[in-house]
Amino acid sequence: MTRSYPPVSIFGVPTDVGAGHRGTRMGPEALRIAGLAEALRARGVDVVDRGNVEGPANPWQPPVEGYRHLEQVVAWNRAVRERSLAELREGRMPVMMGGDHCLAIGSIAAVADHCREQGRELRILWLDAHSDFNTSSVTPSGNIHGMPVACLCGLGPDALTGIGDHVPAISPSQVKQIGIRSVDAEEKRLVKEYGLDIYDMRYIDEMGMKRTMQQALEGLHDGVHLHVSFDVDMLDPAIAPGTGTPVPGGLNYREAQLVMEMIADTGRMASLDIVEVSPPLDDCNTTAELAVDLVESLFGKSTLMRD
Repeated sequence: MTRSYPPVSIFGVPTDVGAGHRGTRMGPEALRIAGLAEALRARGVDVVDRGNVEGPANPWQPPVEGYRHLEQVVAWNRAVRERSLAELREGRMPVMMGGDHCLAIGSIAAVADHCREQGRELRILWLDAHSDFNTSSVTPSGNIHGMPVACLCGLGPDALTGIGDHVPAISPSQVKQIGIRSVDAEEKRLVKEYGLDIYDMRYIDEMGMKRTMQQALEGLHDGVHLHVSFDVDMLDPAIAPGTGTPVPGGLNYREAQLVMEMIADTGRMASLDIVEVSPPLDDCNTTAELAVDLVESLFGKSTLMRD
């Protein structure tokens, strides 16, 4: 089956300002070296590389009132929102190459604003080992890459919850989280209180990946904008070692491919984050190359022609 995709704009966000380990600032170049743009062009996608957005250096300071590097995180996310929203308004699909996962605040705030402008529904697939629903009062580290979903749902400092035009940018009901296996002790209470729809690894083990994805993708229709936020630590570190917060017991290669193929089958993906690739922790760019392989499947790569 041949699918058509909107023109794609990839852009890098070279920062690790929201993370607890340095290295994801090198992620965009690792994905370029792994051939992301070339792989999508080979699938017939119109791809333009917009280069990198710019932002402040990582000061590598301890938390202040529960947040590390809040000023710098805000600056980077404002730049991401501006770039993403500009691409969406031009009818292009933004593909953000991170950088750490705090950057999803800006990318999803842009998508949420665009959906309101267009009168479309928004669905977010959060592919991650972590639920990222911490706040300053419960975080054990102060690292903001553990807080983006909470901030988007209105829990966090005004400077982050107000990145977009609407507060909160999204509601918890718009988010489906897949691959979760690490949730901090007090974060568990918040996740339950706000009713996040989480398909953790126990659920996947018990129900299987096909049924999990069928449930996560249920209800998609022509009026839905599907945003995929892909953190490579969703994958088991045995196949994706190059990330700062690896957690054993993640998705294997075939499970990850099925996730991407089933998303592609919907034809609804309209924006994408690829985050947390950390080359200093990787083995010969293995993780970036695997990420590119999986993104190809998001854009319709499959063994056979399927209806």
